Amino acid sequence: MSVIELNKISKSFRGVRLFEEASAVFEKGKIHGLVGLNGSGKSVLFRMICGFLLPDRGSIEIDPAYRRGAGGFPDSFGIMIDRPGYLAGQTGYENLRRLAEVRGQIGKEEIRRSMKAVGLDPDLRQKMRHYSLGMKQKIALAQSFMEGQQVLVLDEPFNALDERSVGQVRELLMAFRTEGRTILLTSHHRSDIEMLCDYVYRIENRKLERQPELVSTLT
Repeated sequence: MSVIELNKISKSFRGVRLFEEASAVFEKGKIHGLVGLNGSGKSVLFRMICGFLLPDRGSIEIDPAYRRGAGGFPDSFGIMIDRPGYLAGQTGYENLRRLAEVRGQIGKEEIRRSMKAVGLDPDLRQKMRHYSLGMKQKIALAQSFMEGQQVLVLDEPFNALDERSVGQVRELLMAFRTEGRTILLTSHHRSDIEMLCDYVYRIENRKLERQPELVSTLT
């Protein structure tokens, strides 16, 4: 069962032709890796999948179960593309609480649980202006799944994380896959792709080329 299908999409971005009739299928309950050179269009592709950009030609089909009304933005998508802006004078917990208030689907216990899952103390009184890059990255990760989102679109989720945190997040993503969530991710580190991904697409010659199947070593 596919959650996302790209049908012969073409896209130019800032004067550069990135995709030319590229197609791909992302299956439910799997971890999908997207790899390619810097500037090849990985982040642009994720923005198109999330509805922030439109392809010049072709179509992107989202399973209706993940749509918010006809033609609306995908629903139940957890997105980490550009690190979201935060209120520098508030704590990480306070920032996530404000985000949660937008949809009103979760309360403080879900927020606290999500922070602990990425190795953050929800009771820490340190303001976000004093957070390290790794701590900010963890807040971005927590907001992507704290509302139980079933499709996670994660652009470089391991950036700025130390070795211990990388292992913790890898285990978390594998647990999400076991729950049946679908994950799309990019990483500059081959080890992340090899250890996590069931399927990998490489951006090559403006196409999406599916690589030979990988079997995750984290089982």
